[in-house]
Amino acid sequence: MKLKSLLISFLLSGLTNAFSQQKAENIAGAKGKLQFKISFSSATDAKPLTGRMFLVISHADTIEPRLQVGRYGTQFFGVDFEKLQPAQEITVDGSILGYPVNDLKDIPTGDYYVQAVLSKYTEFKRSDGHTLWMHMDQWEGQDWRRSPGNLYSKVQKISINQNHTQSIKLLVDQVIPPIPVPADTKWVKHIKIKSEILSKFWGQPIYIGATILLPKGYDENPDKHYPTVYEEGHFSLAPPFRFRESDQSEFYKDWTSDGFPAFIAITLQHPTPYFDDSYAVNTVNNGPYGDAIHQELIPEIEKQFRCIREGYARLLTGGSTGGWESFALQVLYPEFYGGTWSFSPDPLDFHNVEGINVYEDKNAFYKEFEWYKTPTINTRFWQTGDVRLTSKQRITMELVNGTKGRSGGQLDIWSAVYGPIGSDGYFKPLFNEETGVMDTSVACYWKENFDMRYYLEKNWTTVGPKLVGKLHVFAGRMDDFFLNFGVYHMEDFLIKTTNPYYGGSFTYGERGGHGWRPYSSGQLLREMDAYLKKVHPDN
Repeated sequence: MKLKSLLISFLLSGLTNAFSQQKAENIAGAKGKLQFKISFSSATDAKPLTGRMFLVISHADTIEPRLQVGRYGTQFFGVDFEKLQPAQEITVDGSILGYPVNDLKDIPTGDYYVQAVLSKYTEFKRSDGHTLWMHMDQWEGQDWRRSPGNLYSKVQKISINQNHTQSIKLLVDQVIPPIPVPADTKWVKHIKIKSEILSKFWGQPIYIGATILLPKGYDENPDKHYPTVYEEGHFSLAPPFRFRESDQSEFYKDWTSDGFPAFIAITLQHPTPYFDDSYAVNTVNNGPYGDAIHQELIPEIEKQFRCIREGYARLLTGGSTGGWESFALQVLYPEFYGGTWSFSPDPLDFHNVEGINVYEDKNAFYKEFEWYKTPTINTRFWQTGDVRLTSKQRITMELVNGTKGRSGGQLDIWSAVYGPIGSDGYFKPLFNEETGVMDTSVACYWKENFDMRYYLEKNWTTVGPKLVGKLHVFAGRMDDFFLNFGVYHMEDFLIKTTNPYYGGSFTYGERGGHGWRPYSSGQLLREMDAYLKKVHPDN
């Protein structure tokens, strides 16, 4: 009897499990299929287009969904297309990668605002023999969300029910208008030129430019020439140092006051098909931006404005991207520039590139130890040190923005600047964006070409004498993106230099995050002025 009872119990248990499994399968089968069908209107463009289509989903429409996309922004998906005809539909469904949520089926049931954006690509037949399809910057700073000529749909409110099958249509029938260029004023002037050097490389017209801030008394002293400060950084048409004539800010009061150091301050515009900024150096992927800036743009600036055309009087500064540029330009053009004050620079060496150790990590997604793995951290909250983004999340976000390095994102531009060219003409990536696996050959290229510490170690006997006293670096020890570690590695080398000793400075904010600065722009310029008085050739 006992054996019989056990047998009956076993059979009932099996039936119960089978019933439960079937019930689960029935529930799963009842789950609906969500998809979006997106097309563009012939009224906006009658010809076939190549590019990338974006679907943006947001909780609110206080600003358009497309303008909410970002590193920490709202949900979006992206899909490439070639020779898309008007009215031909692009499908966004569960097969299309998204960010922050990767799969469309995982968007919670609820009410949302949706918008589609069509980013147009241009065919570039480069002088190196490669043909690439990329987005042509329209003087907006390589931003598909607001690039003039890109198409977008009107915002539509929808209800998503993941238990129902839904097919939602969106029509891209609006055109993003041109970016208004600020008018020249007494204080602020603008230059924009076609670069013959870059146009030849890219096979399309490429433009570079500058915004110039003039000192007090410039018009009243027509025979006086001034030292220049180049503030490097991301694309912007705004004046240097956030100078604004409308709000009587502290810097405006400083700049326009009697006795304030008289400089010509300059920001440069040099967007590329990869990013809003070229990093101002010659590279195999971006092209000869270093040559274009130093052989075309700066000579034009110095022709139109009364700059002192001597190396000691050309100073550099900038933060983040501009921090790396200002430091690298001083190192690579040691006699053309007279000194740099570089803040929170992008990695000056590559042992920590937003968490990734280029030289030791086997995978960009995680750190591997003897018995376990941990996710690589890309971004932290500087106030607490808590994780904000993992490396995998950051990499996925850029992949959703664009394949083949066309995201306009930070990791992609580093690969375009620091890395080699691939067989298809796009840059050869440091890591596989889907698996995270690192490519050691690319890591070696990064080191040999753009690791600034390694460059100085190799060349100190010849370059060092031209850099004495010129290198000044600032960083917060809690930099959001771990950029302080590259500064540490650079300092470790420079403070040990001899014949000559580097003679510069490193300054840290103990609890400072990304963008930490020990003083205002006005104070910085006063420090630069004091420095110039010491190094003036007449001294």
